Amino acid sequence: MGKFIDLKAADGFTFPAYAAEPQGKAKGAVVVLQEIFGVNSHIQDVTNRLAAQGYFAVAPATFERVEKGVDLGYNGDTMKAGVALKSAVTALPGAGVMQDIAAAIAYAAQSGAGKVAVMGFCWGGQMTWHAATSLPGLSAAVCYYGGGMTTPGDIALKPLCPTMAHFGDQDHFISLDSVEAFKKAHPEVTVHIYPADHGFNCDQRGSYDAPAAKLAMERTLAFLAANLA
Repeated sequence: MGKFIDLKAADGFTFPAYAAEPQGKAKGAVVVLQEIFGVNSHIQDVTNRLAAQGYFAVAPATFERVEKGVDLGYNGDTMKAGVALKSAVTALPGAGVMQDIAAAIAYAAQSGAGKVAVMGFCWGGQMTWHAATSLPGLSAAVCYYGGGMTTPGDIALKPLCPTMAHFGDQDHFISLDSVEAFKKAHPEVTVHIYPADHGFNCDQRGSYDAPAAKLAMERTLAFLAANLA
């Protein structure tokens, strides 16, 4: 079971992060990036499960600069709230929330766990792509249904570390055509497409797809093992 800690970004901003440590020597470290629902019970569960697999895992609260303590469930009202918070974060000046992600990467690197990966879901999937294409100190990145990362502007970015991306072919937010465009532009990225909807990894959402989630996690763990060794 993990716990909340405080991290400090380069500009002095202090924010919480949920951290979980493995038993015994770590295989590496993973920074987990939240959906638009905050570091809620699902993101905490993902972090704990990574720790159970032998990784030091930390999930920074990337809404903290615009609203404290965001922890939302999954329904229409919380979706609207999450989208509004995402827009507010996107509108932040300068480095914005990327410096918080950089602080989480630095913290993971200083943990003694070894190499560091970043892994995110939905909005966090796009932020994972942005981190993989702009931040130093990463040995791997895993994007789950990253909203926005298949738009032309994001497709133009180039990853600095090995990257894997998971998408669903029934995703109402990310068109399959845009996924194919991303895949064509990035042969260096391992792209997997599942017969599933957006959010298929989250067992708290109606779109949860157990077979897709299981296969994606198996592939993710194999990818982490190969790149964090």
